[in-house]
Amino acid sequence: QVQLVESGGDLVQPGGSLRLSCAASGFTFYDYVIGWFRQAPGKEREGVSCISSRYRRTYYVDSVKGRFTISRDNAKNTVYLQMNSLKPEDTAVYYCALRAGYQLLPLNPAEYAYWGQGTQVTVSS
Repeated sequence: QVQLVESGGDLVQPGGSLRLSCAASGFTFYDYVIGWFRQAPGKEREGVSCISSRYRRTYYVDSVKGRFTISRDNAKNTVYLQMNSLKPEDTAVYYCALRAGYQLLPLNPAEYAYWGQGTQVTVSS
C-alpha cells in the first residue's frame, strides 16, 4: 500500500524559509514522479513542483521559480521542498503526491493517484 507522509509545515514570517518533507513507502514503481501541490482556502489545488525518480529531472511553476527547490534522497525514499523567500500568498496546505511513469508534465492533480494528508504552511507577520 502506497503511503506518503508530509511534514515540516509551520507558521513563518514573510521572507522566511521552510523545508517540507515527503516520506514515501509501499510502492514498487521503477519510474515515478513525486509532485508537490498546494491548496489555499477557497481555491483549487495547484501544482508547485515535481521531480522524477530517474535522472532527478525537476519542474517548477513560474510563481515559485527561484524561491523553491525540490530534491530527493532515494536512500530514504524522501522528497524535500525547500521554500525560501516565502510570501503570504504561499499560505496553503501543501500535499505531496505520486504518479507512476516518468513524464513531469502535466503537473495536474488529476494525474496523481496517491496522496499524503497535507501539511499547513502559513506565511504571516
